[in-house]
Amino acid sequence: MLQKRNYFKISKLKIALFQSLGLMVGFGLTLPIAFAEEAIQLESVNVTSKRESDTHPVKGYQAKKTTTATKTETDLIDTPQAISVITQDTIKDQSIQSVSEALRYVPGVTAAQGEGNRDQIIMRGNNTTGDFYVNGVRDDIQTYRDFYNTDRIEVLKGPNGMIFGRGAAGGAINRVTKEAGWDPIAEVTASYGAYNQKRISGDIGQGLNDVAAIRLNTVYENSDSYRDGFNLERYGITPTLTLRPTEDTKIVLDAEYFMDKRITDRGVPSVNSAGNNALKNRPYDIGNYSQFFGNAKESPTETETHAFNAMIEHTFKNGLTLRNRTRYADYDKFYQNVFANSPVRNNGTVALDSYRDETDRENLFNQTDVIYTLKTGSVEHKLLAGVELGNQKTNNARFEPTVSEGTVLATVGETTSQFNYSNTTRNRKSKIDNSAFYVQDQITLTSQWQIIAGLRHDKFEAKHTNLLNNDVIKTTDNLLSPRAGLIFKPIENIALYASYSASYVPRAGDQLTDLTFATSSFKPEKFINKEIGTKWDVNPELSLTAAIYKLERQNVAVVDPSAPTTQILVDGQEIKGIELGFTGKVSSKWSVVGGLAIQDGELTKNQSTTILKGAELALTPQRTFSLWNKYDINDIWGVALGVISRSEMYAAIPTTSASTLLPGYTRYDAAIYGKISEKCRLQINLENLTNKEYALYAHNNNNITPGSPLTGRATLIYSF
Repeated sequence: MLQKRNYFKISKLKIALFQSLGLMVGFGLTLPIAFAEEAIQLESVNVTSKRESDTHPVKGYQAKKTTTATKTETDLIDTPQAISVITQDTIKDQSIQSVSEALRYVPGVTAAQGEGNRDQIIMRGNNTTGDFYVNGVRDDIQTYRDFYNTDRIEVLKGPNGMIFGRGAAGGAINRVTKEAGWDPIAEVTASYGAYNQKRISGDIGQGLNDVAAIRLNTVYENSDSYRDGFNLERYGITPTLTLRPTEDTKIVLDAEYFMDKRITDRGVPSVNSAGNNALKNRPYDIGNYSQFFGNAKESPTETETHAFNAMIEHTFKNGLTLRNRTRYADYDKFYQNVFANSPVRNNGTVALDSYRDETDRENLFNQTDVIYTLKTGSVEHKLLAGVELGNQKTNNARFEPTVSEGTVLATVGETTSQFNYSNTTRNRKSKIDNSAFYVQDQITLTSQWQIIAGLRHDKFEAKHTNLLNNDVIKTTDNLLSPRAGLIFKPIENIALYASYSASYVPRAGDQLTDLTFATSSFKPEKFINKEIGTKWDVNPELSLTAAIYKLERQNVAVVDPSAPTTQILVDGQEIKGIELGFTGKVSSKWSVVGGLAIQDGELTKNQSTTILKGAELALTPQRTFSLWNKYDINDIWGVALGVISRSEMYAAIPTTSASTLLPGYTRYDAAIYGKISEKCRLQINLENLTNKEYALYAHNNNNITPGSPLTGRATLIYSF
């Protein structure tokens, strides 16, 4: 049992030596020896070994293994793919409370604004709101995710269709949740920061007996922001139960309720650059970072989540492992926004637009994996076979006002304008049935050479109904997603790899709601990634990684130049890049995490008469660099310094008529840690030490979020 120590017990032994006649050979002499009957009794001996914590399995900044990238427990150094893991200690030290904050120190990944109502990320030039997973199972509603119940975050880069099925074109974000275990935990974390930021969370758990353990995670937050009119309130609770009926069987059950309510903030518009050059606009007055454009009171967003997860795993005596995961989730999403829909005009006004959007989604996924290790001669195989069944039901409606555009003085920013949403411009429902089968073999040829090869087939059946006119579209895609990788380890702690992978995105988009009924072809987009890299475990606590890749996007639907009312499919996008990462301990006192990414993304075919071949990809800077350093001065005090830097990038794909360029910037963050007692730690995190004025990210050319000024947050962590 996890509660019990591992031990070998030598029970009492009686060794009876009966009288006999023996011969001893020594120095060429044979001597008869008579043994008298004698009994020797030995005392019991317990041999104990230290085991890993089952409630805090990854210590420090460096993770060593993953079960998500291959669906088997595999060392990161033996995984032919660029992967970054944000551990629990990293989350705490950086005071991470959102997806965008978590990705700041991950090379090759940037956040987007997400229209101010959802998580949106850019991975290797491809934006997504749907490639989020929980313990390897899809979690694709448009919402903001909290980490109160997250042990670590895995960022898997490049197409991951063989593991996840549809989507995961530029990569995937997987949250590994906290499990109940027999290592007791009792912790309360409270934060208070600038702009009235208030948050408290609890994490309590222990073993009930040899078979069962429980854990409860909760959170409540109510905060304002450096942006005028913005407020968020969120709260959640997740009870977890772990059962160990036998040494070979493990069952984990959890349920979550989570509510997120906030203001939809679309940021600021753009303005003409010097010389009234509309081809390269710039963000409007980001130095006035607090100014809200639109109407904050008329821009609420709310997401309510009910979810249930179950995992059952059993290892048979012959070494075969059977694992089943089930996730049911019901999401109720609503948002409304009044926002800038044009650059600031020369007369000091800006166009406004508004709409309301409602989405109900119900997800049910079930995965069954069979894992078996065998040897054929000197070659070892770790075999995986699995089945995934999924069902998603979505209802989405959008409402727009009768008068969709007005004007407001840019110097005022926020307006009191209200809109009557009487026009139903979209009302759709979709039903998705997905069945997949996949196989994979991880082959160890020698101590130096390994191969991984896998193939997944997805039958993706979709039914989309336009409730405004009762049009129905049914599509069936049979998707084959391969992956192959070769690993060479000249020495045990260095791996060189080459890999190939592919993934598909259905024509309805990553949220399955963007299907254009006038589309002439429903063939899904295809993404192909070719990558070579190296991983080096410098020492047991420090890892360096490097990857060079080329990612191609095919089957992009564009307007046919010879027939403007129809569409054609082109191989329309390519991104090439280099990613360097470092994670772990440089010394016993100095911990680091960060990386460098250099990427070049462009369109390879004309997308329209104004979006031409050679245009740069949106929100894809050519260079990003990040480095977080934490130094433990002694057992009581610690300090940290972080730097985040990126080059300029376009807010949207530039066209022949207009574009908005977000300037590059370098920002510095810091933290100080004080151990008040054995059970209490206080930390202060500071962001943007030099009060740099910059644009953080964008949704399009006229929805740009200014970066935060110098701000701070104090956090008290108390264990009892």
